[in-house]
Amino acid sequence: MESNNISVGLDIGTTKIVAMIGRKNEYGKLEILGIGKSKSLGVHRGVVNNITQTIQSIQQAVQEAEAAAGTKIEGVTVGIAGQHIRSLQHSDYITRSNSEVVIDEDDIDRLINQVHKLVMLPGEEIIHVLPQEYKVDGQAEIKEPIGMYGGRLEANFHVVVGQVSSIRNIGRCVKSAGLELEGITLEPLASANAVLSQEEKEAGVALIDIGGGTTDLAIFRDGIIRHTAVIPFGGNVITEDIKEGCSIIEKQAELLKIKFGSAWPGENKDNEIVSIPGLRGREPKEITLKNLSKIIHARVVEIIEQVYVEIKNYGHEEQKKKLIAGIVLTGGGSQLNHLKQLVEYITGMDTRIGYPNEHLAGDSDDDVTSPLFATAVGLVMDGLKRQEKKKLESVTNAINEADEALQDNEQEQTIEQPKKERKSFLDKLTERVKDFLDNAE
Repeated sequence: MESNNISVGLDIGTTKIVAMIGRKNEYGKLEILGIGKSKSLGVHRGVVNNITQTIQSIQQAVQEAEAAAGTKIEGVTVGIAGQHIRSLQHSDYITRSNSEVVIDEDDIDRLINQVHKLVMLPGEEIIHVLPQEYKVDGQAEIKEPIGMYGGRLEANFHVVVGQVSSIRNIGRCVKSAGLELEGITLEPLASANAVLSQEEKEAGVALIDIGGGTTDLAIFRDGIIRHTAVIPFGGNVITEDIKEGCSIIEKQAELLKIKFGSAWPGENKDNEIVSIPGLRGREPKEITLKNLSKIIHARVVEIIEQVYVEIKNYGHEEQKKKLIAGIVLTGGGSQLNHLKQLVEYITGMDTRIGYPNEHLAGDSDDDVTSPLFATAVGLVMDGLKRQEKKKLESVTNAINEADEALQDNEQEQTIEQPKKERKSFLDKLTERVKDFLDNAE
C-alpha cells in the first residue's frame, strides 16, 4: 500500500490520545484503516504538561494504529486545543497596482500574509487566518473575489491565536515520538469538518465538542467559520465533582458517570440506588441516582452556560446572524444521557448529537463513528486535503516549468517568470515549528 494516499490524524486529548489512519476510497469517501488509542497522562486541559508521558502515549497509540492498518506511519496531522486558544476579528485591505488585471489567488495570499504580520501579545502566535467575506472597491458581501476587477481588496478575518510554547511542545512530542509533523489544525475546526453537513454550515450552526479537558466551540454561518472558542472545562470536571461529592475514587466516579449518569435530575426515582464497593475492608457506599444526576446537572449547566455566552458573543440574537440549524454536540462528553434535552432547555436552540459519519465510507465500523472520534476523523480529512493541495501544486509547477521551457525555446530574451508557490499559513507555522525543533536539538 503506497503511503502517499494515506493520512494520519493524531488527536492529543486530555483523556485519550488517538492515532487514526485513513485514505479516500474510489468514491471519495473516507475509509479508516486503523485506530490506536492510549490513555493520555501528560495533558491537562488540552495543554501538554508532561512531555515524557505524552511521548509514550503517542507511541503507544501509533503502534496500535500501525498494527491495525498493517502500515508504517511517518507523518501526522495534529490537533491543537487548550485554554490558551483565543480568537479575534480583524479587517485588512491591500491596494492593487493594476486594477485592469483581475484579482487572483496571489492577491488573496498577499492580503492573508498581511494579517499574519499583526502584532500579537508576547508569546502568542497566529494559528489560522480565516477570511469571512471580501469587499472590492467598497462593494460589500463578496464571497469569492477571484476573477473580479478592482483596485482595493478588503476582507474581514477570523484570526485564531495560541501560545507559541504550547504549539512547540506539541511539535516536540510528535517529533520525539519519531513522527514527522505534517500539519497543525485547530481541533474545533477538525471536529466540525467531520460532523457537520454543508447545509448546516450554510444555515448557521454551533458545534460544541465536549472533551475530557476542554469544550471546543465552532460557529458557522453562510458556509463560513464565524467564531471559535475553547472553554477550559470538560468531562473530567464532572468526574471530579462526582468523586468529591460521593467520596469515591476517580475510577468509580468515571464508571458511575458513564453507566448511570444523567444530566437531568427529574428522570430518576428517589429510590434508585447504586452500591459501590468500599476500599479494602470498608463498607460499600450507597449512592442515589438522583444525587448523582444533581451533581452532574450542576456542572453541565455551568459548561453549557459558558458556551452559550460565547454563542451570544458571536451575535446569535441578531436576526441576520441567527443559527437556524441550532447546536450539534460531539466529543466523548456528548454521550451523557439527556444532555440534548438539557442543552435545548438552556439555549432554546435545536440540538442533535453529531457522529463523524458525514464523510466516512458506508461500511465503517460503529466504533469509528462514535462522537469520541470526531476530532481524529477531522484531522485525517485535513491531512488528505493537505496532500491533495501539494499534489495540485506540484502539477501546476510542472506545467509552469514546461510552459517556460517552451517559451524559452521560442524567444531567448524572455525574462524568467518567478515560480509561484502557495503556502497556507498553517503550512508556514508547521515549518516554523519544525525549524525551531531542528535548531533546538
